[in-house]
Amino acid sequence: MKGQRKSKSNKHQKIHLSKGGNMRISDEIEEFIKDLLKAEEEYIEIQRNELAEHFNCVPSQINYVISTRFRPSQGYYVESRRGGGGHIRIKKVDINKDNYMMHIINNMTDTLTGNEVDIYISNFLSYNMVTPREAKLLKVATSDNVLNLPKEYKDYIRANIFKNMLLNLID
Repeated sequence: MKGQRKSKSNKHQKIHLSKGGNMRISDEIEEFIKDLLKAEEEYIEIQRNELAEHFNCVPSQINYVISTRFRPSQGYYVESRRGGGGHIRIKKVDINKDNYMMHIINNMTDTLTGNEVDIYISNFLSYNMVTPREAKLLKVATSDNVLNLPKEYKDYIRANIFKNMLLNLID
């Protein structure tokens, strides 16, 4: 299938990952997956167990990297299936401002903490999706100082405000 690469085809390739020998295994796995994504047009498919074997680590290390470094908020769509070695499909989402914002909004939970909003804003700034001024307005409008509400409502209201503000940033 076009755009598909399974880790089996890479199993016997000699790959030099370490830069200076001091990269953490999580960084090496992330770099390896991103290199695979760059080589493909649509998506990659990997087997969790084979990738773990390749890096001489446990499959849970692969899960950790996937769940923390290939999130929707970082511009990735991940589909995972249990069994058979843990099949994982990763797709890089087209990062233009409107697509990225809609992708984030559609994958956002119903509640957001102040820390989660800060992470989103930081990512938006990194991708030049918002100006520093827009970032400041997003931050202020969703801060705990403004949301003087009981905890059980605060994160829900914060998510609604944040989503609506993002919708208004889309052209």
